[in-house]
Amino acid sequence: MFSCKEKKDDPTPSKTPEELAIEELTGGSSQIWTIAGGGTVIRDGRSETNIYQTFELTLAANSSSKTYVTVNNNDLFDSNGNWSFVTGGLDKLLFTGSKPASNTEISWTRTGDNLILRFSIVAPSGRQLATAAVLGDYVFTLKKKP
Repeated sequence: MFSCKEKKDDPTPSKTPEELAIEELTGGSSQIWTIAGGGTVIRDGRSETNIYQTFELTLAANSSSKTYVTVNNNDLFDSNGNWSFVTGGLDKLLFTGSKPASNTEISWTRTGDNLILRFSIVAPSGRQLATAAVLGDYVFTLKKKP
């Protein structure tokens, strides 16, 4: 018997919430986010955009790893490393490394071509850090680099 019906290909499998979140951050493989073109940096309610005006964050992911690279990070972030989602959710990131923003929960939201990162740098209890100059609550509003 023959059928006049069109043969349909197997539907593409749905993406998992994690795959969708990775796509939001990496554009599918690698995406550069930058202050240039209208981004801002606010620390404790004050603009510090001028200090980070040439900051760039590249987020990349493939089937075996999730990596990041930063440019002009003013020693807040490491130059490169791995990133992951905080266990239990997809709305917070962790960056590996030894700089103040490393191993700190970073909340993220994406709206259009804007990626907003929110995090706090706090001193470990009972210790005064040489990095006291970077302590505070940060909001990075980054622009998608075309």
